Amino acid sequence: MPHVRDAAARLAALDCCRLTPGLTDDEFAQVEAAYGFTFADDHRAFLAAALPVDDDRQRGWPDWRGGDPAELRRMLDWPVEGVLFDVEHNVMWDTAWGPRPHTVPERLAVARRHLADVPQLVPVFAHRYLPAGSGSCGHPVLSVYQTDIIYYGVDLADYIHREFGGPVSEADPVATVPFWRDFL
Repeated sequence: MPHVRDAAARLAALDCCRLTPGLTDDEFAQVEAAYGFTFADDHRAFLAAALPVDDDRQRGWPDWRGGDPAELRRMLDWPVEGVLFDVEHNVMWDTAWGPRPHTVPERLAVARRHLADVPQLVPVFAHRYLPAGSGSCGHPVLSVYQTDIIYYGVDLADYIHREFGGPVSEADPVATVPFWRDFL
């Protein structure tokens, strides 16, 4: 995936974060086993080319090699926790979940049960996400803040250019991830 490796090279040229050697196959296996997901193919290729980590100017890169496990778990849980927040404090209710229960605890219980089955989103940077899944690539990058979810790039390479500077795609993103695409 040359365009994804180009995205890592673009980060290096912009000097917007510190890049460390890319993750090895063993490191990918450890992360995926520890957190129960597999990286999408383009996300894997990007992180194999170079692992961006935070420096004094940026905050938000997940450090899959040496990061705090609790912080990585928080980042992985962020999308579902945001939906639960909107179920509890706002009027969010997915009609596919059936009739909306009358009490907040009942609503949260039903929502949690259904959210356990939605596709896992994996952080790219801060609250920018790609879906998990070996054998998949080319998904748009989603900006996820509770149920305020928008496209932030046609794909991973386009996202890097949009977020950190560079030519951006004029193509329209295509929603690919069940459940999450319903918010776009």
